[in-house]
Amino acid sequence: MMALVAMTALTSCDDDEIARTLEGTWEGYVEVSNYWDGGYYDAYDTKIHFNRNPYTYSSGTGYWVDYYQNHPWGGYDYVANHIEWTVDFGTIHIYFVEDDYSIEIWNYNLNDGYFEGQIRDGSDRVNFKLRKVASPNWNTGWHWGTSGGYYYSNEATFEGENGQAAPAKVAPEAPVRHFGKH
Repeated sequence: MMALVAMTALTSCDDDEIARTLEGTWEGYVEVSNYWDGGYYDAYDTKIHFNRNPYTYSSGTGYWVDYYQNHPWGGYDYVANHIEWTVDFGTIHIYFVEDDYSIEIWNYNLNDGYFEGQIRDGSDRVNFKLRKVASPNWNTGWHWGTSGGYYYSNEATFEGENGQAAPAKVAPEAPVRHFGKH
């Protein structure tokens, strides 16, 4: 019994430490694509922002943004989702709010500067490699609107992105995220 209590306490502390290290903004490569209007389009960059819940230290909310080039779905170059996340026995569970979809991150290496490993999407396994970047102020400069259940920025500028103006045009159909390149 004592060993079980000690193991649970140790895991809880480990989960809290993982969550503390995750907190912030990460950028880099994720094997992810979007399906839209009969074709797949691979992301060239991904940013993930983790806000840690101050009351349940191993969980939180945030944003997941995939960036695309040469896509046909309108004037904007990214697809974004709000996320909810938890760390449970070392596995990071991410829920995409607008898509009502979940993935798991496991078999990873994480420190204050780099985060790499595998994403488990059902039976599919895909790789990712991210680095911690200076966090933009995600709460000012992003105004969220909806189109077919997908969220996009509709009028703000994204701080820290060379003053790049956010899109004003919305695709009639929302792209659908798929993990893995196609």
